[in-house]
Amino acid sequence: MKKSWFTLIAAILMLSAVLSACSSSDNGNNAASSAPAGSASAENGLLTEPGTYPITKEKVTLKVMVRGNPLVEDFSTNEFTKWYEEKTNVHIEWEVVPEQSMQEKLNLVLASEDYPDVIFGMNVSPAQEMIYGSQGVFLPLNDLIEKQGTQTKKLFADRPDIQDAITAPGGNIYSLPEVNECYHCSQSQKMWIYKPWLDKLNLKMPTTTEELYNVLKAFKTQDPNGNGKADEIPLSISPKSWRSSIDAFLMNSFVYNPVYGTTKHLYVQDGKLDVSFTKPEWKEGLKYLNKMYAEGLISPESFTQDDNQLIQVGENPDTVLLGASTGGHQGVFTQLLGESGRWSEYVTVPALKGPSGVQYAPTDATSLTTGSFLITNKAKNPEVALRWADGLYEYEHTLRSNYGRPDQEWRNATDGEVGINGQPAKWSELKSFGEVQNVNWAQTGPALRSNDFRLSAVSKGADDLEVILYNETKNNYEPYKATNIATVPPLFMTNEQATEVADLSKTVNDYVDEMLARFVIGDADVEKEWDTYVKTLDSMNLKHLLEIYQEAYDAQTK
Repeated sequence: MKKSWFTLIAAILMLSAVLSACSSSDNGNNAASSAPAGSASAENGLLTEPGTYPITKEKVTLKVMVRGNPLVEDFSTNEFTKWYEEKTNVHIEWEVVPEQSMQEKLNLVLASEDYPDVIFGMNVSPAQEMIYGSQGVFLPLNDLIEKQGTQTKKLFADRPDIQDAITAPGGNIYSLPEVNECYHCSQSQKMWIYKPWLDKLNLKMPTTTEELYNVLKAFKTQDPNGNGKADEIPLSISPKSWRSSIDAFLMNSFVYNPVYGTTKHLYVQDGKLDVSFTKPEWKEGLKYLNKMYAEGLISPESFTQDDNQLIQVGENPDTVLLGASTGGHQGVFTQLLGESGRWSEYVTVPALKGPSGVQYAPTDATSLTTGSFLITNKAKNPEVALRWADGLYEYEHTLRSNYGRPDQEWRNATDGEVGINGQPAKWSELKSFGEVQNVNWAQTGPALRSNDFRLSAVSKGADDLEVILYNETKNNYEPYKATNIATVPPLFMTNEQATEVADLSKTVNDYVDEMLARFVIGDADVEKEWDTYVKTLDSMNLKHLLEIYQEAYDAQTK
């Protein structure tokens, strides 16, 4: 559900010449100047009291550019759109941008200076917020939130960490986030193994890298599918699926290795940023992976296949072929909730202890989709825009915008019903998410789905996917959350920093991915070529890249 950060930054480069020519109208110290002078709604008494509805005494129209959502038929005729307009007295003129081209379209619009009032659900990156915010294109929201943001102020009071995460260096807040604390997503670098094969071969769940090697060896040699053929595939992955790259799970038995979007392989320890892929422990992990590959325990397709190709293996109709895979959920390698039911027969392998005792389950640094709502300097009624977005954080509004109509797509829980986490439930989903519809916005734009909110959904029983993912994460990954090392959060950067990082990080990470594959399959000898590999990274200015990251991190946290 995430986009590549490097794609976003690469798009920024297309406009660097234009941006550098623009003068800065905000030095980062004007956090209070969030609404342009003469704002219509402020001058003519159009607004009602903050926190009440309707927002305005007379109908107001906002021009909103929104990312297209394949699950939403039409934002203009959507049931939630109509319901929210009636409640707020705010009409929206939508400009829907195809998801696959949203970044290109956003940059073109910003370059043309023909902005909408609001940019919505476009996942504007922190770097873009800094660039366009410093030039006055995006309005600082601080004063608007203080005066009009009833729900946002409650959110900040309850969760100051969220306020900190969206505050740019200098103190300005340029956007409101989508809060989606998906518990099982927070530790999504998982491995899944086919439980019936463990049972048939009388094998215990592996707890170390050596035990995993022995289990996969048994899968390959002992015919667990019982067809008399050596057709079992012990471990196969898709590098293009969610949290499923070859290093996503297994390298964390050697060195802390987060693969979360914006800062892949980057971690922070004692306030200092570093990368995993130059450490001696990374080298040991490569040797382990190479051993498994050389013995046929990792399929060659693990470096090239997409998720559809892997699912075809996982759902082979004649017999089970796949012993284990990696990814955030079973749908990465099987048909999730499919008729075969095979998805439910895979269980998670706990974080494995490596030969040196390393045993990490990386934790996502943030549960936020930043840049979900921004107001541009073209907005005539920024107070109305802020109030309109602020209301989306309300409990019922979050349910309506993400799920639909009460007693049709969701309902309140009844006494005695239990939530996903085993505590008293508050609400129940009545229809499955993922179908094309026109009653909700399908996770577009700001909403407040905290862990408490999501886990308070009525459990549908032990075979409920959400319950399975909750329990697997709670039991097999949460105990191995690191206490002395962490994933780096999304970072605000200046135009100059973003430009340099875009170039350097692409060069470095492309080379790391290339050599990871070559070392694992044996095309390069890790013992003989390790020093050359490290020196090559040095020549790619890795040190300077880390210095830029450190500067941005320090500016954001100090």
